[in-house]
Amino acid sequence: MLEQRIEQQFIDSADLKYQAAQSLSKPLAAAVQALLACVTSGGKVLACGNGGSAADAQHFAAEFVGRFERERPELGAIALTTDSSILTAIANDYNFDQIFSKQVRALGQPGDVLLAISTSGNSSNILTAIEAAHERDLTVIALTGKGGGKIGQTLRETDVHICVPHDRTARIQEVHLLALHCMCDGVDSQLLGEQETPE
Repeated sequence: MLEQRIEQQFIDSADLKYQAAQSLSKPLAAAVQALLACVTSGGKVLACGNGGSAADAQHFAAEFVGRFERERPELGAIALTTDSSILTAIANDYNFDQIFSKQVRALGQPGDVLLAISTSGNSSNILTAIEAAHERDLTVIALTGKGGGKIGQTLRETDVHICVPHDRTARIQEVHLLALHCMCDGVDSQLLGEQETPE
């Protein structure tokens, strides 16, 4: 019984990825173009999320600054989720909704990208970060699920919305990770040229 339940998790995840491949390929390509425009003009990516999405933000920043699968020059990315002094000071002195928006206003420059990750699309601190990004003339790449929530309604025409067509948080997060890898691979292929996919 337990083994069947585990197998079903794999099947459900694979099914969603197969279904999402077509619907997400266009916004993912747009995200790659936005990231390329940013990094080739000397800009950086500011990434944020809560919980598992915070881990995804850090994962993305690590692969941008370090490397994804190929050696290449370092690309600018900062996870806004990692500085405990900043996070606790802002949460304590102001409120938790501003932990990312204040960092976006402090660090963001026109031409930078905000990578905003929220499975529900309704995280209030992500929404305020997007507002700050718009004030600072950043492009927003939003990863959501569950229909996109309030974030989907907040985005501008120049932003990119990657909305996983599912309601279960675990499944959405699994596709978010694949989407981040697609973005890293897409940027590398555009910067370095095509290469056969590693086995």
